[in-house]
Amino acid sequence: MIKVGVVGVGHLGQHHTQKFKNIEDAELVGIYDINKQRAKEISKQINTVSFNSFFELLSACEAIDIAATTTAHYELAKAALLAGKHIFIEKPITSELTQAKDLLKLASEKNLILQVGHIERFNPVILKIENEINNPLFVESQRISTFQPRGTDVPVVLDLMIHDIDLILSFVHSPVTDIKASGVGIFTPTIDIANARIEFANGAVANVTSSRVSLKQERILRFFQRDAYMKMDFLTKQVQVIKKRANIQAVLYQILEGANNIKPEQLVDIQNYDVSELGKDALTLELESFIDCIKNNKKPIVDGEAGTRALEIATMIINQIQTQNSKINL
Repeated sequence: MIKVGVVGVGHLGQHHTQKFKNIEDAELVGIYDINKQRAKEISKQINTVSFNSFFELLSACEAIDIAATTTAHYELAKAALLAGKHIFIEKPITSELTQAKDLLKLASEKNLILQVGHIERFNPVILKIENEINNPLFVESQRISTFQPRGTDVPVVLDLMIHDIDLILSFVHSPVTDIKASGVGIFTPTIDIANARIEFANGAVANVTSSRVSLKQERILRFFQRDAYMKMDFLTKQVQVIKKRANIQAVLYQILEGANNIKPEQLVDIQNYDVSELGKDALTLELESFIDCIKNNKKPIVDGEAGTRALEIATMIINQIQTQNSKINL
């Protein structure tokens, strides 16, 4: 049994504590939150210990789950690594790129597991078709949400868009060559809505949009590749895969010859999947994977390098938006 502690039991952290209570190879030894009243409430709900300090919690566990606010990630993670603890850290890994690189170096020196909470890698809509995504040429993502105070300590690029940045980087295996981005703050002093066009060395392009000031929620990701089009809806858990049929050239020749009775299903094969009831939820799979990596000394699916790479691209997008907006305001 891996003894785990959770620091930060707000909206996300409370779910983490509940999951760890039910993971077979994990023992939740307790929690810590700077809000003592909140920690006391959660500890009663799930029947665990609320520690008086973060360092008391560290001394009682082998691994720490950091679900605190993003701006606190670095100091908490650094202290945990220096104490020799494996860490799971919610996305984004840190608020500053230099901080992420420092954690990477420290985890490597101490031979400790560092996993970043890019939960969409474990989402059933991704797991269903990840083996079919091959050399996408164009990617389009829309992740928009109604306004919630939670997460507004960082720009929407770090709050929401970074989910899709990580997913795109995991499937487009090519260096980023150019980024064009725009965005604006609406309800906060930082960026609340943003769009970025990410270009890769292999010719692939990703168009990414995120907003936390919309009147609806939508989380859709589309992949276009030479042989297929795939659409994933993260909210409804619906997946659509459209593939060219093997005999498509013959059908196209018939069209050129004047055939006018060709049906769409003669050109493509369409598969629709409902994964809403498919196996375990993404958070359970993510945290089980963390425990498994510790037990078997395995590299996490989303390790510190992946988390840092996503943060690097997100930082480039933020910097470009801020530079552009400063010119407009001159």
